[in-house]
Amino acid sequence: MSAETGVPRPRPALAPPGERGALRIADRVVAKIAARAAREALPPPPADAAAPHATVVRHADVARVQVHLELGYPCDIGAHSAAVRRHVAQRVSALVDMEVTEVAVRIERLHPAPAPGAVPGRA
Repeated sequence: MSAETGVPRPRPALAPPGERGALRIADRVVAKIAARAAREALPPPPADAAAPHATVVRHADVARVQVHLELGYPCDIGAHSAAVRRHVAQRVSALVDMEVTEVAVRIERLHPAPAPGAVPGRA
């Protein structure tokens, strides 16, 4: 409103959505989202396992993700890998509105489960 006349001022016309600008999400942010999604898709890790981490290669709104994991063993490695692929693709797509064309899972290390009745720290 104009202070002098009390009449509302017309608002300037907004530019069309495609001309207003864009939001660019950094690759490291997409990688953190992918790593978090991998953690969500897995059972609790062994105590000495490193947290999952991810790397992202993207072009425009298309991303390829590589997730690095450590798992307890024995386990169904294929089922865990498939669950991680599915969940990472869904979460990244939903949270950053980006198409995920590939999720590669790399198992860095397997942590053997202690034998039943074994004393920790003894071989």
